[in-house]
Amino acid sequence: MTEQVDNSVFSIERQENGIAHLVMDVKGDTMNTLKGEFGEQITAILKELKDDSGITGIVVTSGKPDSFVAGADINMLASCQTAEEATTLSRQGQMVFDQMENFPKPIVAAINGACLGGGLELALACHTRICSDNPKTALGVPEVQLGLLPGGGGTQRLPKLVGIQKALDMMLTGKQLRAKQALKAGLVDDVVPNSILVETAEKVALKGKVKRKPLKRSLMDKVLEGNAFGRKVVFDQATKSVLGKTKGNYPAPLKIIDCVRVGAERSPAMGYQVEADHFGHLVMTPESEQLRNLFFATTDMKKEDGVEGIKPEEVTKAAVLGGGLMGGGIAFVTATKAKVPVRVKDIAHNGINAALKYSYDILNKKVKRRFMRHSEMQKQMAAITGTLDYSGFKDSDIVVEAVFEDLSLKQKMVADVEANCSEKTIFASNTSSLPIGQIAANAERPENVIGLHYFSPVDKMPLAEIIAHEKSSDQTISTTVAFAKKQGKTPIVVQDKAGFFVNRILAPYMNEAALILLEGEPIEKVDKALVKFGFPVGPMQLLDEVGIDVGAKIGPILKAELGDRFTTPDAFGRLIDDGRLGKKANKGFYLYGKAAKKGKKQVDESIYQLLGITPAGKMSEDDIAKRCVYMMLNEAVRCLDEGIVRNARDGDIGSIFGIGFPPFLGGPYRYIDEVGATNIVSQLNQWANQYGDRYKPCDALVAMAENGKTCYDA
Repeated sequence: MTEQVDNSVFSIERQENGIAHLVMDVKGDTMNTLKGEFGEQITAILKELKDDSGITGIVVTSGKPDSFVAGADINMLASCQTAEEATTLSRQGQMVFDQMENFPKPIVAAINGACLGGGLELALACHTRICSDNPKTALGVPEVQLGLLPGGGGTQRLPKLVGIQKALDMMLTGKQLRAKQALKAGLVDDVVPNSILVETAEKVALKGKVKRKPLKRSLMDKVLEGNAFGRKVVFDQATKSVLGKTKGNYPAPLKIIDCVRVGAERSPAMGYQVEADHFGHLVMTPESEQLRNLFFATTDMKKEDGVEGIKPEEVTKAAVLGGGLMGGGIAFVTATKAKVPVRVKDIAHNGINAALKYSYDILNKKVKRRFMRHSEMQKQMAAITGTLDYSGFKDSDIVVEAVFEDLSLKQKMVADVEANCSEKTIFASNTSSLPIGQIAANAERPENVIGLHYFSPVDKMPLAEIIAHEKSSDQTISTTVAFAKKQGKTPIVVQDKAGFFVNRILAPYMNEAALILLEGEPIEKVDKALVKFGFPVGPMQLLDEVGIDVGAKIGPILKAELGDRFTTPDAFGRLIDDGRLGKKANKGFYLYGKAAKKGKKQVDESIYQLLGITPAGKMSEDDIAKRCVYMMLNEAVRCLDEGIVRNARDGDIGSIFGIGFPPFLGGPYRYIDEVGATNIVSQLNQWANQYGDRYKPCDALVAMAENGKTCYDA
């Protein structure tokens, strides 16, 4: 017998053995999320189950096939006008979960699939947790990624279950644990196949409320967490680590540490109170607002086709031209993320071996860490094959080209693919600078040619630029966008113009950093200024990572197409002549190899003499960051005005995922709207008078300032 409650989100299924299944299923949604109005429903259900003498235990489960509860519904935070309102939401959640924790009958969570955020807090309030060994089962508290903290008691219950250090690690990073990791950490009590998950949970519930065995901890953990002095060391170290990584730009991590500290040092009751207060405060911070904007933007993009109304063709087989670093990475994400068989072609066996080794090294590491079975690794490796000719290419739905940045070579690749593949095969070029229209200039089927620009390393960088030239068909665009999504990428569609979007806005930023260096600012100071602003690495280190020679190649292409503002400093030619190509050559702005001291990044001081400068360091870090960033903002507005990106949202996502623009600022367009076009124009004009025309604000930015418009109005 099944009883539906309220709007059918929750149902009670009474079993003959006296166990009741409390099933959550938010109709119309692919995943369960917790909403504010559910509190009263759960309270009513718990009362009913408590009063029913025929019920001896409860199993909480999900009506979704591969999802337990994915978290709280973030939309409800938007309606909060004050911190007090958000604090009230947190307290309501705490009270509901408190009822579950103190329920007189055993409650067992049967977890299959995503159990995140508020979903994990719900599971923590249960007396026992059993999870499935489904690869999609993942447990975590990712609220920090939205500028928030677990507000339903998670900051108090999680440390009790897994220890303070493990709890802080989970909450401060948002990392998710797979089933076996969760079992080892003490987060769940058992891991079983999904086919017997509910049955196992029932058996546990039938035993009644069993006193939980204390978590097995190492001697060091006991020393650190078992006394006030040891805990102080843990909290101080966590604070130091957080500030080192965030530079104080993100308030949530420090609030998380404070919640755990209060709960451990004073009392759980005070911990819950501080948690709710901090949650309310964080909801109203600009950092959380921008991070939530980013979350909504990426969620919306996942639902969109490349071209509205044009459904993608299914890609069942893919191929890659070139077995180098990029080709190997593309093959890896195709076989392992997209689950599409991929054929790699190279001119030499070494290239094929390199591509296979790329995947083998990553997968073997997962096997060694017990994240993956060896049999699964073999299965995924079998999806990647190699060839020195075009055998096996005929039935490829898409061929991704990842050869050298040479126009004639890429044009030859187009001709080869057209000769050896079907009439529908898409040719996608992973070029970072060459116009796609030129690559397709001699194509018999130019409508099948498109740009698919990945960022290195391919297995880690989330962005892909889809570059459509004038003749790319809508079908080709939609299919390529869908293919990139299957590979785990967040794709943005950009116009076919020099530099596309990401490199185009990055170039003025990098050039400005170089000019500031030549004005006499130390390398480490320039990098520190931009890291403090919120970038993951500074521009000089980034140039070392990407390759100084790569930057030198892109510069002239951008200058020829877009004008003198993309002129790179002549002095940088001396770096190339000196063999300073960056990290790959063990010679760049920083020391590498044997010359570098372990654990500390050191500037190669000899570079100053090579460039003919004596570092004086007269500028403030704020001015350094502002000059570099404002050059990027000016170019970003040009790109929006020219239609290089479809809208401000896509540009913000591309900037954050492609070059690490500070997420807490929401992207360049959100940042422009926050600072105000009028203020940016005024500052650029001031610099133009001081330093020259390269600072002159573009017409579109001036028009925005004059008309009181924003980027998101456009």
